[in-house]
Amino acid sequence: MIKFLPLIFILLWSSAFITTKPIIDFSDPFAALSFRFFIVSIGFYLFSVFTKQKILADLKNILPSISTGILFHGFYLGGVFYSISIGLPTGITALIVTLQPVLTNALAGPMLNEKITWKKWLGVFLGFVGASLVIGFDIGKTLPAAGVVAAFISLISVTSATLWQKKISNNLPLSTSNMYQAIGGFLFHLIIIIFFIQKPFIDFSSTFIIAMSHQILLVSFGAFTILMFLIKRNSASKTVSVFFLIPPTSAIMAFVFLGENLDAIDIFGFLIATLGVYIATREKN
Repeated sequence: MIKFLPLIFILLWSSAFITTKPIIDFSDPFAALSFRFFIVSIGFYLFSVFTKQKILADLKNILPSISTGILFHGFYLGGVFYSISIGLPTGITALIVTLQPVLTNALAGPMLNEKITWKKWLGVFLGFVGASLVIGFDIGKTLPAAGVVAAFISLISVTSATLWQKKISNNLPLSTSNMYQAIGGFLFHLIIIIFFIQKPFIDFSSTFIIAMSHQILLVSFGAFTILMFLIKRNSASKTVSVFFLIPPTSAIMAFVFLGENLDAIDIFGFLIATLGVYIATREKN
């Protein structure tokens, strides 16, 4: 079962791109994310209580989880949602964030003492080329500067969160650690709302409820839990390499469920990205 977790993660994480736009259409990004992680926090709390997991712990164990949540759920997701909400095309946002495995490979060596071989670098290069072919973008399009900056903040944050999560060690059960990470994300977005958003709003339409339910249940409870497990079990560089398969998988999902176009270049990019991920992850770490 464990060997299928990366595949399950890719499918669940990719599906989030299908429901991000409907959420932003019916709310401001920070109110939506604050609501999402408030619910997620309660969910992981109830699960921890039901399974009799240790909830209270020393601050030296709690604070690292909260800080990881601020990076993952706060800066990363906040940057992605905000950039798309002010007009940065989803494809360009995804392309910038997809640089994560490249940056993680560059930093995993000096920060985590991981050995990054030339084969792994080749896999990363092919993965990025394949993902770029699938995403595509119009270089002549006028882009909001704030959106580009927010996307790069997301890139730096998700890379830092991955490296930090791999580096820290605490005695918290996975569900409890996820609860504190969700609390960190909730508090981050709540502070943004209080100090920077004049009129936060959420329209609890049926579309919003369905899209948000999807992101809470399948992404926050499902995909993110798998990601935390994979980071703990594997090297950081090996774990993030699978992110190259997320853009092409999202494109296929959009083709199947939304009727969006899927051309030969997309399929070719998917094959190259798959080859790259295979090369980057087949070595033992």
